[in-house]
Amino acid sequence: MAHSQPSEDLAGLNLAEASRRIRTGAVNPTQLTESCLERIRTYNPKINAWITVMRDQALAQAEVLAEEQRAGRIRGPLHGIPIGVKDNIDTAGVRTTAASAVFEDRVPVEDSEVVRRLKVAGAVLIGKCNLHEFAQGGTSAISFFGPVRNPWKLEQNAGGSSSGSAAAVSTNCCYAALGTDTGGSIRTPASYCGVVGLKPTYGRVSIRGIIPLVWSMDHCGPLARTVEDAAIVLEQIAGYDRLDLSSVDHPVPNYSRAIGAPVSQFRLGIPPRFYDTLDEDVTRAVEDALALLNKLTQGSREVVLPSLVDTGLAASLLDGGVGGAESYAYHEPYITHARRGYQPQTLRVLERGAQTKATDYIRTWRELQLIRRTVDDVFRSVDLLITPTRRRAPRTVDAEIKRASSEKPLPPDPENTRAFNAYGLPTISIPCGFSKDGLPIGLQISGPHFAEINVLALAHAYEQATEWHKRVPPLNPETKVPPLADEAT
Repeated sequence: MAHSQPSEDLAGLNLAEASRRIRTGAVNPTQLTESCLERIRTYNPKINAWITVMRDQALAQAEVLAEEQRAGRIRGPLHGIPIGVKDNIDTAGVRTTAASAVFEDRVPVEDSEVVRRLKVAGAVLIGKCNLHEFAQGGTSAISFFGPVRNPWKLEQNAGGSSSGSAAAVSTNCCYAALGTDTGGSIRTPASYCGVVGLKPTYGRVSIRGIIPLVWSMDHCGPLARTVEDAAIVLEQIAGYDRLDLSSVDHPVPNYSRAIGAPVSQFRLGIPPRFYDTLDEDVTRAVEDALALLNKLTQGSREVVLPSLVDTGLAASLLDGGVGGAESYAYHEPYITHARRGYQPQTLRVLERGAQTKATDYIRTWRELQLIRRTVDDVFRSVDLLITPTRRRAPRTVDAEIKRASSEKPLPPDPENTRAFNAYGLPTISIPCGFSKDGLPIGLQISGPHFAEINVLALAHAYEQATEWHKRVPPLNPETKVPPLADEAT
């Protein structure tokens, strides 16, 4: 018989601890689910992280899993654990909108492969998380359901495009959430919201049943409160999917073995280009993190990564070349029949992709494959790479809406995430400090293809040697939501 506990205490558990309590019978899936639903009721009006809350389905699913628990049948570490799902990931019988009016009433008949795996593992799907429309931006400024706000400072954006997933985890509305990452869409919101975000190796996790942004760059992975929690989720969703053309048939290790594994043997690589034009607060936080990592490992040295700028890939992976062409290929029939449903900013980007020449696409695609085939050469002299996740602090929600609304394409921010989508390397963002304004700062750790265990091992060692992951946003039920600029006027 599970003992009654205050819902606030249960919602504050990390996933690994909640899983241990499920196994011992100290709590049951219904209690965990109710605690998260209560948090959503309290805090979603402030952060707008959820598009669809699956209250009835989640409680029904939790009760089935509670019966299995009482019978001594525990499916695994996700048994009875409430998980959020980004709303571009298909859920059978539950609408999947990609934050767009185009898909406002779209209800898939089949689960995506990652959702199927979560269900088999016994996770409770608690809701669908908000995002930038069709994952087309690095914030959630453009969403049919309104922008997601940063739990640490509601005026600021929460990153993107998996902003709702990160904000939901940061506010203890679920124990983990799935996001997608095409140019940094898991790691950027993880950095801005002070949580862990893991982009696995390209092809490690199936993207079948996920509304695509760029097939050649799309990844799916977990956002969680700790590195151990991310490892637990990854282990359940990773694996070969014959029907996903991007999926790679590679053995899935026990990622939880990385937790507590020795890291003293690791040699760290520092690519200088990723340290240009950093905010002062980011510089300070990353320098402190590097000093600690050098003590935990064999130390660091500078390395040179293949340049996307020199090859011409930087400008073509999302908006032109491969990126533009693949995005438009998916959206062409919807643009033809539901043009007015798109936000103007999204439509402008998509229609630029229609201008991509087949020859440009083929050249870019070949360059992308070559860089993925050769990038592991850098790991002959080092084991892992260390970079800041983002070079600058997040802008305000109002500033991002204004920026996205510009009729002219604006120069992209210097950033550190997109290159690792091109390389296809496993990369994690973990909290490494805070700005003077109290906003989280993230650190990226990357490894060779399919070396998630090493990435997780070093991330966990750093996490355990610091206190950053233990901080919680200063959000409370009385916190006022600032109006958007157009609302204020």
